Amino acid sequence: MAIENLIQELCSGCGICVAVCPQDVLRMDESTSKAVIKYPDDCVPCYSCMWFCPVDCIEVSQLRPRKVPSPY
Repeated sequence: MAIENLIQELCSGCGICVAVCPQDVLRMDESTSKAVIKYPDDCVPCYSCMWFCPVDCIEVSQLRPRKVPSPY
């Protein structure tokens, strides 16, 4: 799993990480209105969620669990 941690206590529920994820790994939890890791095995990691998170609540591993597919 590339996303190591998503700290729920720090998450503001802005949804930016969900919007920028190209692999659709993250989703918003309707009960808490915060982001959750829904499909961890699909993460490539591109670091978009971590870079765009305004509260730094996402930690992404530097190890790539699988090869990143080429967009072309």
